[in-house]
Amino acid sequence: MSLVLDNHAQDLLFRSARTANTFTDEPVTDEQVRAIYDLVKYAPTSLNMQPLRVVLVRSEQARERLVEQMADGNKAKTGKAPLVAILAADTNFHDRLPDLFPHAPGIRDWFTGDDAARANTAQFNAALQVGYFILGVRAAGLAAGPMTGFDATGIEKEFFGEGDHKVLAVVNIGKPGEGAWFDRNPRLAYDDVVKTA
Repeated sequence: MSLVLDNHAQDLLFRSARTANTFTDEPVTDEQVRAIYDLVKYAPTSLNMQPLRVVLVRSEQARERLVEQMADGNKAKTGKAPLVAILAADTNFHDRLPDLFPHAPGIRDWFTGDDAARANTAQFNAALQVGYFILGVRAAGLAAGPMTGFDATGIEKEFFGEGDHKVLAVVNIGKPGEGAWFDRNPRLAYDDVVKTA
C-alpha cells in the first residue's frame, strides 16, 4: 500500500466524505471545534503565517444576520445547520508574524507597504487553512457543507466591521441528516492532471 493512512481514515477524510446539505439537530460543541482547530493549526502555510479567522455563528440573531447575506439556495440549510462557521482571511496577518516566525527579525516589515500583495498572500494561505479546516471537521466525525454563495461584502460588514478581513467561505457543520448527500460527481483521472517534466 502506498499510503500510510488506513482505509477507514482515507474514506472518512476523502472517498466517502461529501458536502452535506442537511443535518440532524445534534449540537456541535465548543470542545469539538477546539479539537478541530487544535489539529489543523499544525498544517503548513507560507512562513508559518496563520491568516485564517473563524466566527462561529451560534446565536439566533447572528444566524438571521448571516442568512440574509446568503444566496437563495443556501439560506435554508444555513438557517438549520447546528453550527455555521464564517472563514475569513485577516489581511493584517503580518502583525502576528514575529510570534509565528520568530527567527526572522523584521519579518512583519516584509508585508508592509504593499496592501494588494499582502491581501493576496493572506487569501491564498487562509484558503489553504480553509481546506485543512474542512478535513478537520471530517476527522471529528462531522460533516461539512462549505459554500461560496453569499454576499461577501455584506458578511464582512456584519461580522468583521473593521474592514481588514476577507470572507472566503461559510461552512455548515454537523452530523449529516436525511438526504444529506448528492450523488458523487466525477473526478479527473491521474493522467489528466499529473505530468512529469
